[in-house]
Amino acid sequence: MRHTEELLDFLYKSPSCFHAVDEIRSCLAEAGYKQLEENEKWEIKAGGRYFVMRNHSSIIALDLPAKPEKGYRIMASHSDSPCFKIKENPEIVVEDQYVKLNVENYGGMIYSSWYDRPLSVAGRIVCQDDCGRLTERLVNIDRDLLIIPNLAIHMDREVNTGYKYNPQKDLQPLYGTIGSKGRFMEEVAAAAGTKADAILGHDLFLYQRGRGTVLGGNEEFLSAPKLDDLQCAFSSLKGFTAAKEKKHVSILCVFDNEETGSGTKQGAASSFLYDTLQRVNGAMGRSYEDYLVDLAEGFMVSADNAHGLHPNHQDKADPVNRPVVGGGIVIKFNAAQKYCTDGVSAGFFRQICKKAGLRTQTFTNRSDIAGGSTLGNLSNMMVPIKSVDIGLPQLAMHSAWETAGVKDTEDMIVMAEEFFRE
Repeated sequence: MRHTEELLDFLYKSPSCFHAVDEIRSCLAEAGYKQLEENEKWEIKAGGRYFVMRNHSSIIALDLPAKPEKGYRIMASHSDSPCFKIKENPEIVVEDQYVKLNVENYGGMIYSSWYDRPLSVAGRIVCQDDCGRLTERLVNIDRDLLIIPNLAIHMDREVNTGYKYNPQKDLQPLYGTIGSKGRFMEEVAAAAGTKADAILGHDLFLYQRGRGTVLGGNEEFLSAPKLDDLQCAFSSLKGFTAAKEKKHVSILCVFDNEETGSGTKQGAASSFLYDTLQRVNGAMGRSYEDYLVDLAEGFMVSADNAHGLHPNHQDKADPVNRPVVGGGIVIKFNAAQKYCTDGVSAGFFRQICKKAGLRTQTFTNRSDIAGGSTLGNLSNMMVPIKSVDIGLPQLAMHSAWETAGVKDTEDMIVMAEEFFRE
């Protein structure tokens, strides 16, 4: 499939949420979108294309037709993935022999998948330049740097029958021998092109090394880190930029912090989307009532990957709603409103997919197994709009290395293009 290698490149270049958003920013700028700054007045006009970032980890892109029809068209995904975050004062010396790093878990991850793999560190630092100003810099220590070693089976004979992980004890990565003491922040600074004493703050994360790959008898599977949710973010972006004749005010959102509940200034539950829509509405000379009309006529696609039927654990799936990897885009339903899909939004979305010649599948949890949530219903708290929760089917969600379908990426791109052009 023609976008597969491009997706794998995107994943490889996105070791943190900051890098993912910077890749999206670069793609939008190359496509002719102009950057707006939240701390400046916006000069925008009908027919223009723009984007704005918040925290450098969330981004919203805008395509404004010269004479837009009523109703926003919004597609949202998220930039973050479960991982480990580097704490302040990160070095821990072990018996004057080893140096390990002090980390804490970000989001709900599968701990065992992080063991015995080459790891490194990426994110951002905040430093002071020669004029005393604070600046942000992306950082990626682009080499095999760390490892979280398992305990040998000889010292834990019960490890294969179940283990309760203690993150503070079991999951701290090994950095080096005692000769590495005091060098970690210097290495971070060098990767960012500055000095360690210039760093005044940081948001640094562990990430899995290695490029994703295509596998399977017919090369139908993708295996890579961060497919949840960068597969949707990438597909949404490609469809958004490919849709050349948009009829409605079209908006692409990639939010941060979905994996920790979205309750931050850059999360889906924040005012970021609301603030952006209000500023656009005002700049185009429209009233607040015009904004409410556009909301009522609008639609949002919340795109966050879905659980596919597991080949070894079929009993974990609903008896009849059993999406499979490679089987098409998944519409997600939940009676407790963990997903925002209802009958109206499901019908509208199916209509779009039917017009584009695409298959759809459905996902619901087993009635006796609690599921996760996503960003659609949280975004609706600030921007109430008809919404559907969808995703691409995958296996091993929240593992350090996940599996999804090659063709499903292509389907999402086609759907996104049809949605924004519709």
